[in-house]
Amino acid sequence: MFGNGLIKGLRITWKEFRSKKFTVQYPEEQHPKPERFHGRFVFDADKCIACNLCANACPNNVIELKSEKVEKKKFLTKYVMNIEYCLFCGMCVEACNKDAINFSLEHDMSQYNYDAIPLILVEREAPKPEPKPEEATPEASGEKAKPKVKGKGKQKEETPAASADKSASDEVAAGKAPEKEGQ
Repeated sequence: MFGNGLIKGLRITWKEFRSKKFTVQYPEEQHPKPERFHGRFVFDADKCIACNLCANACPNNVIELKSEKVEKKKFLTKYVMNIEYCLFCGMCVEACNKDAINFSLEHDMSQYNYDAIPLILVEREAPKPEPKPEEATPEASGEKAKPKVKGKGKQKEETPAASADKSASDEVAAGKAPEKEGQ
């Protein structure tokens, strides 16, 4: 009983002793990172449409997103991630339908100051809407304004039968039954 466990343990030890070593001198050398490594966030503000899907998908509410409306479009003004609460789960990256946020291979995100921990990816002012060019008015060009005529040409006179048909169709449209004479 005592000898069997010792033999199995020594067998594993000798097997590991003869295997190839993979120790690296860490700061100078690093292991290759896999393709889908969850490292530092990379954000492309030009692709972002400020839809807020990434902030809604985050389980820890790490993402703070602010936007302003400029000419019927949302414009991203602030995108901050509180990395100290981030799980690096990738839910925000999966939720983004424009591929505006991705992971990089950088993993060393240590900070000396607590105030430097939030990752400020975007902080900018919204652009001012461009003034629309005013349409050229006749007064501005020095011409006299022509009076507008509502009706062009001759107007048809309504006959009594046409006006009765018109009033009946108006009643039907209003949901009332048309009244017929002689009933």
